[in-house]
This record gives sequence, C-alpha cells and structure tokens, in this order.
Amino acid sequence: MAIRVLLADDQQMVRTGFRYMLNAEPDIEVVAEAGDGVTALRLAREVRPDVSLLDIRMPGLDGLEVTRRLAGPDVVEPARVVVVTTFDLDEYVHAALSGGAVGFLLKDAGPEQLVEAVRAAARGDALVSPRVTVRLLRHFTAAAARRRSPDLRGLTGRELDVVRAAALGLTNPEIARRLFVSLSTVKTHLASAQQKLGVRNRVEIAAWAYRAGVMEEE
Repeated sequence: MAIRVLLADDQQMVRTGFRYMLNAEPDIEVVAEAGDGVTALRLAREVRPDVSLLDIRMPGLDGLEVTRRLAGPDVVEPARVVVVTTFDLDEYVHAALSGGAVGFLLKDAGPEQLVEAVRAAARGDALVSPRVTVRLLRHFTAAAARRRSPDLRGLTGRELDVVRAAALGLTNPEIARRLFVSLSTVKTHLASAQQKLGVRNRVEIAAWAYRAGVMEEE
C-alpha cells in the first residue's frame, strides 16, 4: 500500500512541486493539501495520513504548533510529522523535534531526501537534514563534554551499541550489518532502549546519545 501523505505549505508552487515529486514514486501518494495551519490540523485529524509534511511559517497556526498538537508529548497516538522549511534556525529545529517531529528537512535538500524522509517517517525511523544534524550534534557534544560520566539508564552493552549506531544515522539493516546481528535483534534492542530512555523515536535517541556523552568513543 502507498504511503499516504499530507502536504501543508502556504505557497501553492511549493505544494505543487512536492506533490509532483512524491506522486512520481510508486509507493507514495499525496492524499491531502493545506495552505494554512488550521486546515492542516483539521485534515490531519480527518484524513489520518501516514506522514504529514508541514512548513513552519503558515497563517492561522504555524507548523510548529500544528506539530505539537499532532505529535507532542501529551498526544496519545502521535502522528508522524516531518517539518520541511526554508529556515534552519536552531530554535525552529529544537521546537520541531521537542514537539514530536520525526524529521526536519530543508526545502533545498532535493527530491531524494524529501522522498527518503517520507519513507523513513512511515517506517518509524527519522531523517534530519544533514546540515542541521551536524550543528545539532556539535551542540549536544559540547554539552556532553561538561558531564563527568553518562547515566546509561540501565542500557545493556548491546543496546548501547545499537543506540550509538542509530545516533550516527544508520538504518536498521546497516546497524545489523555493522554489529553482525539479525534485523529482528536490532529492532528488539531499539525498542528496549526507547523504553528505558523514555523516548519515542530515533531523533530523540540520537539527542539523548549526544547529550549523555556516550558518542565520545565514535
């Protein structure tokens, strides 16, 4: 079945371009569009797409508020939201990811990353624009350097290996090959790590790994 996508952007040309790129993929279908935040929130709740692509600057409600209402910490069944924007300001990135977004992509990232971000979100993974990721990791690493010893939250050695690999941006198959384990083992370790860390997705796993200082060996 195709991945059902909601597009929300106040620029018709942007929506048209994204729709063209996504509908060209055999496994993706744009099922709804919105030009403002209020409509985006309503359609997301009515249509229940697999993935919502939200711009930040929209009239009515901005994309960050829509993200929080669809995927925030208090949402029982959080939606899978990818924020796609022209602006990569740190406060936007932080607000999007803390609001529950599973991806943060710049509009100039190109069609391949746009498509991969949708697929990653649909399968429960995450994708953050590389340019943004580098800056985030530098920030987290600097903060971790001030910590004496990490709180591993009860992670086993193998779970920590999987967490580190996920924080480096590796997919589940890549982690399996790197650690010489099965794909199901990777999924089991990730699920256990998420529960122990109290996080909901790979973006939050990566954030924890760098904040905690467990990436210093990488």
